[in-house]
Amino acid sequence: MTDHWEILDVYKALLAVAAGVILGLEREMKDKVAGLKTITIICLGATLFGILSYKVGGNNPTTIAAYVVSGVGFIGAGAIFKEGFSISGLTTAGIIWLSAAVGLAIGFGEFFLATTFMAASLIIIFITPFINKLFNTKKLTRQLVLVINKDDVAQKEIILDGLRKLGLLAEEKKITLKENALEIAAELILGEEKLKTVHHYLLNNKWIREFSF
Repeated sequence: MTDHWEILDVYKALLAVAAGVILGLEREMKDKVAGLKTITIICLGATLFGILSYKVGGNNPTTIAAYVVSGVGFIGAGAIFKEGFSISGLTTAGIIWLSAAVGLAIGFGEFFLATTFMAASLIIIFITPFINKLFNTKKLTRQLVLVINKDDVAQKEIILDGLRKLGLLAEEKKITLKENALEIAAELILGEEKLKTVHHYLLNNKWIREFSF
């Protein structure tokens, strides 16, 4: 009986490596912060925790596994980055979380369950770009940073209102005083066809010293 379980544990380890490679390969191909190696190790580690929970957990074999769920959240959080108004890494964090769940399922011997959810996640990852193209609203979100003279602060609302009159949403997010200049950060939501119009408006506004868009 002992030999049987030891052999089964080896099968679980091999299956966990295969699952981690499959889930991590897509992230690796896109050069994400958590790639094949990281996700494979997470999946393998979660499988080991699942095996240990099952073997030494006593009457409550989920005790050790429960800590994996919360612990992997810290790893996933490290893959999320915020730059300006945009956030990246959420999909990678989700795959990290899923790889841990798949690893735990393998550790507990739920091979069919692990395979089903892993296949479902891969289908979502690969068909989402086609769905986005099919239902693309052609709306863009951009961060606009304007620099004007401090004495021209009254022009701030005039500039933003001018952008709104062009048919886009313009919401002020932050204003910073730097020496004799005001730096204004705003979020714009516009259609692709408005890009050139917005560029022309910003370039020809005499109150704007500089901008990034």
